[in-house]
Amino acid sequence: MSIGLPSADGGLRLHEPCRDPLPPLSFPPARSRRFYSAAHVVADPLAACAGAGPAVDWDGTLAFRHRLWAQGLGVAEAMDTAQRGMGLDWPTAAELIRRSAADAAAVGGRILCGAGTDQLPAGAHTLAAISAAYEAQLAHVEACGASAVLMASRALARAARGPEDYLEVYGGLLRQSARPVVLHWLGPMFDPELHGYWGHESPDRATDVFLKVIAEHPDKVDGIKVSLLDAGREADIRRRLPAGVRCYTGDDYHYPELIAGDGECASDALLGIFDPIAPLAARAAVALDHDDPAGFRALLDPTVDLARHLFAPPTRYYKTGVVLLAWLAGHQDHFTMVGGLQSARSLPHLATAYERADLLGLFPDPERAEQRMRHLLSVHGVAS
Repeated sequence: MSIGLPSADGGLRLHEPCRDPLPPLSFPPARSRRFYSAAHVVADPLAACAGAGPAVDWDGTLAFRHRLWAQGLGVAEAMDTAQRGMGLDWPTAAELIRRSAADAAAVGGRILCGAGTDQLPAGAHTLAAISAAYEAQLAHVEACGASAVLMASRALARAARGPEDYLEVYGGLLRQSARPVVLHWLGPMFDPELHGYWGHESPDRATDVFLKVIAEHPDKVDGIKVSLLDAGREADIRRRLPAGVRCYTGDDYHYPELIAGDGECASDALLGIFDPIAPLAARAAVALDHDDPAGFRALLDPTVDLARHLFAPPTRYYKTGVVLLAWLAGHQDHFTMVGGLQSARSLPHLATAYERADLLGLFPDPERAEQRMRHLLSVHGVAS
């Protein structure tokens, strides 16, 4: 039985739901690459209300992380997928880090956790205040037994007078970090407030700045996460990294080719798209471990249409589609998000996300996914 899905032109198109989903499988962590999924947070729909702050369903949130670990993927915790800077405050993110790090230790799962400056109120801040905010979050992550991703800071982007201020702040953090960290270059397509990060409008000159940060502290940097949606620039960056420093692709448009590599260099991965496509990402990691690059591309290349759709401009709202697919897949019981972001995308956008995920076999129970999609359409007055 087909389902009528709304199109951007105002019409309906028919879709025949998949009847042959991917079977559930467990995998060990990949050997040839490090794969991290930036995992979403499951909101508590009964506690969520305007002005009350973020309410998290802790059981549902942690259960999703255990699914990722069981498939051999690492978890990148409290990153932007979890709505950092878009509804999730620092006290809740700190609790999320504490709980996830403890569960990761219990099952031997890989975990990285985001450390930033989002506990600072909106407005201008001194470099000393920004450094102190970073230090507090870094200390919390490390006290929980995890390694940190030093996330890009809106406060620093606003306060910095030039590249020397970035060198000062990041240098101070790296000198005191107990573990090697991942630096994160998040482009303005993900957060417009980060325009001109590293002190330069020019991406070439900005690259020189963070490479200088790494060169001055090579033993304190595990890698750089590049989220610029520019495959050529990422390939150039990874060729220029010191030996032993990883390039984690955050490019949700070009990840198959970047992870596969060019014969000289290859990227590891820390991706938001690995949240909804985890079963295929896990299988692709196994293919790489078996020295099967063609099999790797055969698994991941078909997922790019879904990724480009979810991350279409305005890219910062990609997490709405991620949570929709988690609900349709049965990983949570509702389509409610921290900050009310379930309303951030149009109904035709959500319908296309369902269609493309279904064609990939990503719903363990296609009938349940179809039924939930019909319910969502009905709520919006669409007879499917």
